[in-house]
Amino acid sequence: MKKKFFILLTFFWSLFSAISVNADDKTIKIVSDSTYAPFEFQDSATKDYIGIDVDLMQTIADMNGWKIDQTFPGFQAALDKLGAGQADGMIAGMSINDERKKVFDFSDPYYQSAIVIATKGNTKVSSYDELKGKTVGVKNGTGSQKFLSEHEKEYGYKIKTFDEGAQMFDSLKIGDVIAVMDDAPVLEYAINQGQDLAINMTSEPVGNYGFAVKKGTHPELIAGFNKALKTLKENGGYETIIAKYTASNEKTEAIKPVKSDYKIASDSLFAPFEFQNSNKKYVGIDVDLLNAITKTQKFNVTMNFVGFQTAVDQTQAGQADGMIAGMSITDERRKVFDFSDPYFTANATIAVKDTTKDITSYKDLKGKTIGVKNGTASQEFIEKNKEKYGYKIKVFDAADTMYESLNTGSIHAFMDDEPVVKYAILQGKKFATPIEPEKIGEYGFAVKKGENPELIAMFNVGLAKLKTNGDYDKIVAKYMGDTDSDNNKVDESTMLGIIKNNWEQLAKGLGYTLSLTMISFILALIIGIIFGLFSVSPSKFLRGFTKVYVDLVRGVPLMVLAIFIFYGIPNLLESLTGHTSPLNDFAAGVIALTLNASAYIAEIVRGGVNSVPIGQMEASRSLGVSYVKTMQRVILPQAVKITIPSLVNQFIISLKDTTIISAIGLIELLQTGKIIVARNFQSFKVYGLIAIIYLIVILALTIFARRLERNMK
Repeated sequence: MKKKFFILLTFFWSLFSAISVNADDKTIKIVSDSTYAPFEFQDSATKDYIGIDVDLMQTIADMNGWKIDQTFPGFQAALDKLGAGQADGMIAGMSINDERKKVFDFSDPYYQSAIVIATKGNTKVSSYDELKGKTVGVKNGTGSQKFLSEHEKEYGYKIKTFDEGAQMFDSLKIGDVIAVMDDAPVLEYAINQGQDLAINMTSEPVGNYGFAVKKGTHPELIAGFNKALKTLKENGGYETIIAKYTASNEKTEAIKPVKSDYKIASDSLFAPFEFQNSNKKYVGIDVDLLNAITKTQKFNVTMNFVGFQTAVDQTQAGQADGMIAGMSITDERRKVFDFSDPYFTANATIAVKDTTKDITSYKDLKGKTIGVKNGTASQEFIEKNKEKYGYKIKVFDAADTMYESLNTGSIHAFMDDEPVVKYAILQGKKFATPIEPEKIGEYGFAVKKGENPELIAMFNVGLAKLKTNGDYDKIVAKYMGDTDSDNNKVDESTMLGIIKNNWEQLAKGLGYTLSLTMISFILALIIGIIFGLFSVSPSKFLRGFTKVYVDLVRGVPLMVLAIFIFYGIPNLLESLTGHTSPLNDFAAGVIALTLNASAYIAEIVRGGVNSVPIGQMEASRSLGVSYVKTMQRVILPQAVKITIPSLVNQFIISLKDTTIISAIGLIELLQTGKIIVARNFQSFKVYGLIAIIYLIVILALTIFARRLERNMK
């Protein structure tokens, strides 16, 4: 009995040892596609499989000390093997989507996938509208097929489906289809290999590729893959692998600018993407990125930092050729704009005070108030998950007021774009980000739909070059690293420091404010007096005309009026003449303020004239004095004395109303303050200083008005 037990124990010990050895020396089975260049395909000379996925997987395996056996059964067969447990992992240009996440666990994205239309080399198709009535080829079961199906009715093309890429390209060669849609890197690789193909349209981002394992298995593979991928991206090894198979071709390099100088609109206070540094120079990721791209692609731009909404409006109105402003690519915006390839993956993150210890997950937000900026992707995420996590929401128009609300305790946390929060922390804000960021979209460079396609093409080629040579990562790291990128930063933590470093900028903003007020008020005074006299005229026509004018102008909010004048009138002129006639923002501001103030001054004049006892008019007329002379000699001198306080009050109102004109991009005093706050985050001190400046100017006006009143008496 003892002998049998000993033999049995020996057997199990040997079996356990064998299993242990196998576990340590285990060969990891990786499956891939077989014909998906440039990700995996056979070398024509050696017949060995090469490509982005092959090189990347082998490099990551070496970094982790893994022994791998990578086979290439084809995409669907690879999926089946992984699902059946016959393979440990899969890398095959596989898009990460919600359906697949139910079955597989994915690594961090290792490639941003995009699809694009290609034609024969001698055929140029630059917009989807040109495909109307034509047939477009696509491979079955792909993201390209899904995209074309969704937009088939919109653009009126027909779709022809193929099982293999080779069949699709042969059909294009013989003219059976006018164009094909496939993954952008696949088509670019085909062009680089000499195939007679041309790409003249902007690619459509459709997601990201990831390394996959069967759900719930091999978490160590995912962790090892992610860690090695991060290292490769940091040391440049990732870009080297990508560049090996996706280098730009000569046809793409030959893109030429159409204009000698392109006008590019941008935001003015979205650090770290665009903001003014302490030297009053605009810097940021967007600024440096566009400058680097223009240098590599040899075209010229003039950047105007007018604010996000104004940049959108100017690009739509044709007053700007394009815009770059941390603008998320969305389906709604695609109806109006053509976008470049995404240049930044936007993450949103929850921020709390750095002393907060009881918030480490979304569940901890239950019953608390979360701040978010209006109209942002962060707001969409917060609203969507409100019921799930049970928090309350407070919406803000600007980041600085949201940050101050966190400091004062009126909100417990806020959600904002991760790079913006990181930059705020670098500038000294006492924030912490205890929860993993959420991917909310991608930023793109935009032009008005159907216009300036060469600008998009040059941006895409330049962006690809920057990513390949590592300059892109350097630009991003410059503003999101551990040190402040502004080497000449002056201490602006005190009111004295703010004044010392920004007095010229504030003086310029005040100059615009006073100029706007003076010019518009003088013009409004002239127009208002004329209409005021019309309103008390014996002529029914003049009284009726004045009433219509006053009611129309006073019935439209000043901001709406300014936007209509700045954008609406040039659009109207363009529709009538066929030529763009942009209006200067200062001139548009003067016109809007003049019209607005003149309507109120007309009513002030009418009230002043009517305040003079009617008996004086009747007495003067009974003595044979004409109506005009009676007004000049009797009524108006008294009316002027009566209206002076109201006119001074209207002047002060016009001075304050200049802040509204910033909606069309004019940088007056308040907008100057916003630009400074975007850099130093000292909102209380900066806005307090601006309030003091306004107070001093208005007090001076009030003292002057009182002296004028006394002199008139």
